[in-house]
Amino acid sequence: MLRSPSPSQASPSRPPAPPGRTRIRRRTAALAALTVAASLTVPAAAGAAPVPRPAPAPPAKQAVATGFGGAVSTVDPEASRTALEVLKRGGNAMDAAVASAATLGVTEPYVSAIGGGGFITYYNARTRRVYALDGREFAPRRMRQDSFVDPATGRPLPFDQAVTSGLSVGVPGTLAQWDLALRRFGSRDLGALLRPAIKVADRGFVVDQEFHDQTAVNEARFRDIVPTRELFLPGGKVPEVGSVFRNPDLADTYRELARRGTDWFYEGGLGKEIVRTVARPPVDPGATRDVRPGLMERGDLAAYRAVPRRPTHVPYRGTDVYGMPPSSSGGSTVGEALNILGNFRLDPRDPVTALHYYLEASKLAYADRGRYVGDADKVDVPLEELLSSGFARERACQIRPDQAAAAPVAPGSPDGRYEPCVPPGTQTRALAFEGPQTTHLVVADKWGDVVSYTLSIEQFGGSGITVPGRGFLLNNELTDFSFQPPAPGQAPDPNLPGPHKRPRSSMAPTLVLEDGRPRLAVGTPGGSTIITTVLQILVNRIDLGMDLPAALAAPRATQRNTPQVFAEQAFIDRYGRDLAARGHRLELFPGPPRGVIGAATGLEFLRPGLVQAVAEPTRRGGGSALVVRPAR
Repeated sequence: MLRSPSPSQASPSRPPAPPGRTRIRRRTAALAALTVAASLTVPAAAGAAPVPRPAPAPPAKQAVATGFGGAVSTVDPEASRTALEVLKRGGNAMDAAVASAATLGVTEPYVSAIGGGGFITYYNARTRRVYALDGREFAPRRMRQDSFVDPATGRPLPFDQAVTSGLSVGVPGTLAQWDLALRRFGSRDLGALLRPAIKVADRGFVVDQEFHDQTAVNEARFRDIVPTRELFLPGGKVPEVGSVFRNPDLADTYRELARRGTDWFYEGGLGKEIVRTVARPPVDPGATRDVRPGLMERGDLAAYRAVPRRPTHVPYRGTDVYGMPPSSSGGSTVGEALNILGNFRLDPRDPVTALHYYLEASKLAYADRGRYVGDADKVDVPLEELLSSGFARERACQIRPDQAAAAPVAPGSPDGRYEPCVPPGTQTRALAFEGPQTTHLVVADKWGDVVSYTLSIEQFGGSGITVPGRGFLLNNELTDFSFQPPAPGQAPDPNLPGPHKRPRSSMAPTLVLEDGRPRLAVGTPGGSTIITTVLQILVNRIDLGMDLPAALAAPRATQRNTPQVFAEQAFIDRYGRDLAARGHRLELFPGPPRGVIGAATGLEFLRPGLVQAVAEPTRRGGGSALVVRPAR
């Protein structure tokens, strides 16, 4: 149980919900956008691009902020400042999260954009309930189980060819998710919330080392795709640190979205441009790169819906942990691992033993993830049994306190018939590749609402394909599918491609409640390491007694049912010898970036009304935590 500080004054009462939240179509009307003009600063009249002003010096980053009236933590100071301004002007947590995400589409375009998707978990203080909103991309109607198999060879496509292709592009979910989130829980219209991002895109932002490095990693493939080269390699070069990067195309796209609404994306002219780009990727005629066409059609965009889901829930040490259900494996795998760990006493005076159990529980949960978790709308996922205490006890009995199990271990049998101890099986599945590039943000408002939001376009730079003249990259999320059906006699694979199927994700936006009220919100990028990073932060905070800044900054290790435990160097230096004595084989995490796992953000309610926002102090250049009214 998390020890609760003494209570303070009650939170302020919430104003009545705004009218117009009962719309059922995805639309942000121009009139509605104009009526809220007074709520946020407008950079220019609709449709008129202002003359760019010099970009200001980048805001200072701080990893920890504690105070009242609302809080935000993101990887980027511009995005955090956007959210803070929304909160200061009376917007709620969902408004601030959407506005911040739109700004990340400008300043973090290689990991977050309207060409991608994501997952939101949300605590509503009025109803005292947790909600989950699924904005994961889905595959085109023409996608089949063997779509990533080269017909010329009968073998899966090389991963680099699959990534940089129209074939990897899933139907984007971000805008539909924003629309759903704002209609259900927001108090501002999308048009108003896009204005801060438009301002940043027009005036530009100062390039930091992280943006420079992410561009450099992608330079070769960006050069081969004409609109991507023109946008992200201005003057034919990787932007230098300290230079100003502007994206007037994205500013204009955001303006049109504010005016036309999201139907322009899913049913109108912008959707037509996206489909044309996917079907005929705009590759330089002189390039030798094989950029395959995609399968997306206009009907796929029109068919897309963001979906409300029932969040996963497990009790843990006197708290209630909520996460994202399938097609994300985040909630199920974090939840199963916590259930397994609940069978053991983790003593902060013996961190090596606690970390041994953490690694072993992760190993078992990942085995079950690979065997059973996929898009629950398309395959049967035994979610209730995966998160049952009986299954956790059966899996926990496989863990020896003094010896790591040889990995990969086999999945268990979540069949409802649980024995005190069941011998391990013999079949397992190799860990599928997921790129570590994503972003996460957390927001709380003065009423006690909390958003934990992970969004992505998959790889750094997604598919590498920019929609011409629109300023955003398209995702490569469909490479999260398994590329090839299992051989005859092997267990079924729940994550094979299929029409309008969502690929399995590891995104794990997580909320922790205590006595029915929010206590923690946490999440991270990192591909399949997302789950272990969130899990380790929770173990650090709840079991090992660290405060949230220490829990988030502590060195990390990830065990995803692989023979090796991949870890950061500081973790190896501190715990490597003792864990090796128990049979763990530690190696430096290969990245990218090498030796760095995740870039988490989190917040904790220290007492009613008093919130601590926490960002990374150093990973990926550090993040930005802000509060509305800092505590003295």
